[in-house]
Amino acid sequence: MKSAQNDTRLDLERIRTVIVDDHDDLGRLVARRIAELIRAKRDAGQRTVLGLATGSTPIGVYRELIRMHRDEMFSFADVVSFNLDEYHPMDPGSIHSYHRFMWENLFSHIDISPVNVHIPRGDSRRGDIKAECRSYEQAIQDVGGIDLQLLGIGRTGHIGFNEPGSGAESRTRLVTLDLVTRKDTAADFFGEDNVPREAITMGVETIFEAREILMLATGEHKADIVRRAVEGEVDHEVAATFLQRHPNTTFYLDRPAAAGLTRAATPWLVGPVEWTGSLVVRAVVWLSQQTGKAILKLTQGDYAEHRLSALVARYGSPGALNGEVFNALGSRIRGRSKLPRNKRITCFSPHPDDDVISMGGILHKLAVNGNHITVAYMTSGNLAVFDHDVRRHVDFLRRLADEQHLPKEAAHALGLRIDRFLAAKRAGDVDIAEVQDAKRIIRESEAVAGIRTLGLDDRAARFLDLPFYHTGKVKKDPICDADVAIVRALLEEVRPDVVFVAGDLSDPHGTHRLCKEAVERALDEAVAAGLERPEVWLYRGAWQEWPVTEATWLVPLSQEELRLKIQAIFKHQSQKDTAPFPGPDEREFWQRVEARNKGTAAELDRLGLAEYFAMEAYVVEDRHKE
Repeated sequence: MKSAQNDTRLDLERIRTVIVDDHDDLGRLVARRIAELIRAKRDAGQRTVLGLATGSTPIGVYRELIRMHRDEMFSFADVVSFNLDEYHPMDPGSIHSYHRFMWENLFSHIDISPVNVHIPRGDSRRGDIKAECRSYEQAIQDVGGIDLQLLGIGRTGHIGFNEPGSGAESRTRLVTLDLVTRKDTAADFFGEDNVPREAITMGVETIFEAREILMLATGEHKADIVRRAVEGEVDHEVAATFLQRHPNTTFYLDRPAAAGLTRAATPWLVGPVEWTGSLVVRAVVWLSQQTGKAILKLTQGDYAEHRLSALVARYGSPGALNGEVFNALGSRIRGRSKLPRNKRITCFSPHPDDDVISMGGILHKLAVNGNHITVAYMTSGNLAVFDHDVRRHVDFLRRLADEQHLPKEAAHALGLRIDRFLAAKRAGDVDIAEVQDAKRIIRESEAVAGIRTLGLDDRAARFLDLPFYHTGKVKKDPICDADVAIVRALLEEVRPDVVFVAGDLSDPHGTHRLCKEAVERALDEAVAAGLERPEVWLYRGAWQEWPVTEATWLVPLSQEELRLKIQAIFKHQSQKDTAPFPGPDEREFWQRVEARNKGTAAELDRLGLAEYFAMEAYVVEDRHKE
């Protein structure tokens, strides 16, 4: 396990915060704290009462608890649990219910007694809800209260479903879900219109009465709200800020989620730091942004006013420091002449459009440079195709058959099976095989059209269709040996000199994170078997770009190259106009790309470097990484 950072509480941080280097270690660390509490209570002859949460963040905790039960014979027989919330109305058997989530992800795999499991009822009649909420509160009191409450945090700062405006004195009740919450949950329900408008949730005061609270947050998209909760003022519009008043709350964060905290973003404002080259660049760029001055125009007064005089002293003068940072950033700019030529290059694309969205510009440049390029699409992406697109393609097949270009009987029989299924389909139902195949083929044809636009040969496309994605649901399986074997086989076949991997960990469905894990494991196995380790370039997806201070290489795009990239994105017609899973940004993918790539170039311009029309950013991993 990599080291965890548990710094002395800083004045700016009003809640104890633990930052974990490795995302996967976070779940293990929290699970061990839970197990430690259970052991202590058991030794004292008492049972443990846990408050549990749902969602993607605590799954790692639950997997580790399951492993401990399976491999270490750790028992949960004397544990009592109360879940935070449940949608309303919601059938307990629905794939969307938190009742089903908890049994599938934890309870069915451990020895907890069903009578000790408590989850708010989502199938209650409206007239019974108030009484049941009072009963839920009473049940918590009857067992002596919650010993440890596990929480996640939403983009609005909600804990449980305590949306903006929830009072500190609130108890278990029926609430109306905030629009932001419903948008964030839309992917799980295959569309915002299918998300329930209400939920039953423990109140802020109910949560606050737990003797210990552990908050989990992961990913770059949580950084802003984490900073607000940990360093901001208590605010009724941000329920998580109430936790500042709790005597025993700890935030457990991975590095991306902690990125907005002062100690992570601007550690020189907290105290003495070890001035590494990367930290010097970050500090000078930050100062340039704070003053609105280009790097080469920063003065001694600017550094002194912003508590950076000691940094200037290391270099002797502001001019020497400014020049070093200016040159360091300038050296990161790589036009086509400085990019690889005649190399074997593999781009791993989690979904069938991440390649053109994230690195369409460099793909075109690499193709022009005569590289042998393979684009490996890791999943089918079939979940992100609307049913109406399937109907449109089925109608096309029928019309071709009617014109005698296809066997008429087979085309119409297929269309009839698909029509019947879609007519009876409910939101969230897993598609039949024919519909899944149709959606997969739609995405494959779009992917080929996209890379063709960039100048790549059709044969560059390889569709891996990794098994972990084959759930038919938004929730995916963990990466398994079969996934790794498929990726490894491709690596050993192509033997790439350079590999591009999605490094965007804010992907709302977790697919990017899982795909990165599959590539890393496959690379480690292949290298151990004799493959020379390729250079690994990390790109980011539609959600976020690498900051110029973190990027290893900055690749400029001309107006024509950005236009070509956008044209390649347009080839993904099933994702055009309105994507099924747009994420927190409702703009179309091409609009996000245009703003992001132009914004990166504009940032360099503001820093006083050369002016470019647009720019993509990449981080190169250490070639000698163990």
